[in-house]
Amino acid sequence: MDDSELVKQLCRSLTVLAHITGGMATVTDSQGRRLKTVDSHGQEIDDYSGQVYELAEQAAKSQLPMFGPSQFLEQAEAWALPIGRYVIACSNIERVERDIKLKEALTQALPLIARVAGGEAVLFDQDGRRLDSVDHTGQRNQAFIGKISKAASEAMHKQKPIIGQSMSVPGGIAVRLPITEKYGLGFNNEVVVSQKYKLFEEVKKSQYARYNFDDIIGISSSIEQCKSKAKHVAQSISSVLIYGETGTGKELFAQAIHNESNRRDKPFVAINCGALPASLIEGNLFGYVEGSFTGAKKGGSAGIFEDANNGTVFLDEISEMELDLQAKLLRVIQEREVTRIGSTKPIPVNVRIIASSNKDLRVMVKERRFREDLFYRLNVVELNVPPLRERVDDIPFLAEFFVQKYNRILGKFIIDISPQAMDVLKSYSWPGNVRELQNCIESGFNFVSVNDHTLTISHLPSQFHSAHFTPQVVQPLMTFDLEATLREVEKGIIVNVLAEEKNNRKRAAKRLGLSITTLWRKMKEHNLLDNSNQEA
Repeated sequence: MDDSELVKQLCRSLTVLAHITGGMATVTDSQGRRLKTVDSHGQEIDDYSGQVYELAEQAAKSQLPMFGPSQFLEQAEAWALPIGRYVIACSNIERVERDIKLKEALTQALPLIARVAGGEAVLFDQDGRRLDSVDHTGQRNQAFIGKISKAASEAMHKQKPIIGQSMSVPGGIAVRLPITEKYGLGFNNEVVVSQKYKLFEEVKKSQYARYNFDDIIGISSSIEQCKSKAKHVAQSISSVLIYGETGTGKELFAQAIHNESNRRDKPFVAINCGALPASLIEGNLFGYVEGSFTGAKKGGSAGIFEDANNGTVFLDEISEMELDLQAKLLRVIQEREVTRIGSTKPIPVNVRIIASSNKDLRVMVKERRFREDLFYRLNVVELNVPPLRERVDDIPFLAEFFVQKYNRILGKFIIDISPQAMDVLKSYSWPGNVRELQNCIESGFNFVSVNDHTLTISHLPSQFHSAHFTPQVVQPLMTFDLEATLREVEKGIIVNVLAEEKNNRKRAAKRLGLSITTLWRKMKEHNLLDNSNQEA
């Protein structure tokens, strides 16, 4: 075969070689000058004609196959094979460029992958070493970069997906996928699983009510009136909405109401509506059946309404509940039945609902951020827990209680609080209320020595020291007509029960624990006879 025919044969083979190699293929003369170059699609690249390819030049001179980096991209590889007076050479430059672009795209997508998966998303190299790591909020986990995962290393070595348990969170699932021979993608659902465990623990620890009205400390008129009103409504079955700033003790009142009621021997289940996403709260409120969603427990699970049947459900921070979940809660209250996620079978439930909020739900209703119909269902009885700044007389009693508590816990022997320290405690505005006072006393205990028996200003946090302290201006307390309030509460309860029993006085009287005569008398006192039919 003469040289011209050889060149033709070599040129005809370029398209196949370029396609198989994943890049460019070229034929050069004995000086390494390119005679023809094509890409992986068989398209000739005229711009490279006549250029010297050093790797091909070396192969021609040595008459040996050569291997080395691509002329155009350092990460790509190339080979050159001398054939007579010519050299044929190929590189995988296009394949490498595609890999680089894919890697860049995956890097940019890591925050989205992490958010959807509910955990960490990572890129790792052929050794399983993290090249990049992002958490579910989109933040880079700088401390994790460079760490080697054995499972990721195994996935790269075997070049197949490895799916298994997360190494950090029990019950979590981690996926490791080799994308190329050089790098892979991994993600897990550790955050979602952690949130589920958090919710589970929160619900489990709140399966009973520990506190009674005797545990609510204070002698001020505002707290005594609040306790009196709460005790009066405790025997009712009506819903209660407890308002109060953060740290005032709303759950304390909820537990006390439960323990004062005839449901005291039944479950008390609390859930914080603002602590977790709606998707997690929904399953724990209403329960679910097996297979209703990915990760659903075999056999399904009862929700807290079923767990609290014949008892009390406390919905803490109800203002944070999402609107679509509010609609489902309303149906449970109205129908007195719950339907598990993935099921169509209603389950009857008998629960009393106590809700709390540190936001004004009336304002939220006007702003269409809270359902009006749900508000009126929850706000049958309204209870307002006063902030600590309105019950200054209670501060010495609360402080003494916390001193005794932390004497036991921390092994100290504080028997008194100095008059100067008590003065600043009583003058402070307490934005965090009773919870902040408790933290203040605990903080002070950490700075007293073994021989100290008195808590002084020097032991208190920095905001109570003279350079930082600004006393509050105590506003006079509003007057409170307890008798009128109790009449209003009684009227509201009767109206609610009559409505639920469709104005059947016999059934309403039985639920209220009254005789029909007594119910009639109370309806007359509250001008309710005109609003009720005469059905007995």
